Amino acid sequence: MTPPLAVDIDGTLTDSNRALDPRVLDPIREWPEPVVVATGKALPYPVGLCEFLGIPVRVIAENGGAVYLADDDELEFHGDREAAQRVVEEYRELGHEVGYGKVDFTNRWRETELAVNLDQPLEPLKELAAAHGMHVFDTGYAYHVTSPGVDKGEGLRAVCDRLGVGIEEFAVVGDSENDAAAFELAGTAVAVANADETAKAAADHVTEGSYGDGFLEALDSLRDA
Repeated sequence: MTPPLAVDIDGTLTDSNRALDPRVLDPIREWPEPVVVATGKALPYPVGLCEFLGIPVRVIAENGGAVYLADDDELEFHGDREAAQRVVEEYRELGHEVGYGKVDFTNRWRETELAVNLDQPLEPLKELAAAHGMHVFDTGYAYHVTSPGVDKGEGLRAVCDRLGVGIEEFAVVGDSENDAAAFELAGTAVAVANADETAKAAADHVTEGSYGDGFLEALDSLRDA
């Protein structure tokens, strides 16, 4: 039986340059069970992806900080954006930057966390986050300053409660440590070959293919399960 599916974006639906792999579009559209886009990106990105795919908007954004389902038209937030802002302000006082330029589309629409570019130093960010009772995810694409206990696993739990689906029925495909919490709760967890070690350790299966190739391989295995 084909499971409902939660899928990451960066590193899973994209290539190594973070461009969306066009081969993933039709298989997602045609998946017979609910598809949830689960990402560390701000809410407009997964919403836009669902809209352009032509599928119902079901998203977990900001590493679990924002959850929206078209099924009940409810948007819920979890996380302390103000605490994340305090961490970033003190980080800047130490002479560091967020690293996304003046306009900063990466953080412009974030409501529960903040992201810092990987070209900035991690250790002082982690120290400041800990001092404020916050947590830092290194997703391989950004450092995310977020509240403890807010993660994709809790986001998926909220989705399942609202859809009336057991979390063990879901399959999750991803590539990063921010996917690990969802991997540990889902019935089936698949890491693509380019995944980090945390994601691979939490997954039930690691694909031979990387990026979009790995995602398509994962779908084939889930159809045959």
